[in-house]
Amino acid sequence: MSNVEHLTVNPNFQLVIETITNAAAMDRLVSECDLIVHLAAAVGVELIVRSPVHTIETNVMGTETVLRTARRYRKKTLIASTSEIYGKLNSVPFSEDDDSLIGATSHHRWAYATSKALDEFLALAYHKEMSLPVVIFRLFNTIGPRQRGRYGMVVPRFLRQALSGADITVYGDGEQSRCFCDVRDVVPAIIQLAAEPEAEGRVFNIGNQAEITILDLARKVKEMTGSQSAIILVPYEQATEQGFEDMRRRVPDISRVRELLGWEPRIALERSIADIITYLEREGLGDLISERPVNERVVVG
Repeated sequence: MSNVEHLTVNPNFQLVIETITNAAAMDRLVSECDLIVHLAAAVGVELIVRSPVHTIETNVMGTETVLRTARRYRKKTLIASTSEIYGKLNSVPFSEDDDSLIGATSHHRWAYATSKALDEFLALAYHKEMSLPVVIFRLFNTIGPRQRGRYGMVVPRFLRQALSGADITVYGDGEQSRCFCDVRDVVPAIIQLAAEPEAEGRVFNIGNQAEITILDLARKVKEMTGSQSAIILVPYEQATEQGFEDMRRRVPDISRVRELLGWEPRIALERSIADIITYLEREGLGDLISERPVNERVVVG
């Protein structure tokens, strides 16, 4: 609740605590709004691996409810999707029309990617068959102050570990790389997409193209916090599940959103981390979650 406390001073702000699968509640809320930005989903690798049924049902059934209700009231809908859509694809940067390479159904890791892909198919089907104005945006590791580390989001997790003096735990060999985009860059892009008629019926990557390995991210966090924490490599099997598969690289091609909106990310990773550190030092470490017991680990630094 502290994440939205600053918004309560706005008389136009209304918070309704509900589930998007509640069709009656959705009907009332959608009838009163001008625009839907559908961000509700089961997210985070740890949650996905632990609760695959919850992940699939929430993402697919929830999006179906949103789109069905949006169609009833003819409300423009923006659907938040994910870089997970690209699966194990090796050719980077990822462009919106690239094929996906999803792993076997025996690996729960891929339930999230598949559920979000189905969300996209459904949204585009509503646009094609029923002329519902929809826009899909795929996010690439959005970060910023107030982000929770509860379900494995790596930046708040590393920072809370470093600031508390706990081991900074890196899963796998740490050579997997990601691109992190500040929420203060992401939100303006979403708002601009909502206002642009030419975006309707299309998919857009939103992310930063500056790539960093997770091991180098841990080193940067340790340096910027002045922490004495050790950096520990933890096998995926101990951190998540046996046979866990991860994407080695995720780099977005943002030429489509750049050409339509002139949008570019402007906030560097170092500034994002510095601002998150300031927030955590002011507000406290919050939801620092204990790691699973680790039987095998390698100390990096």
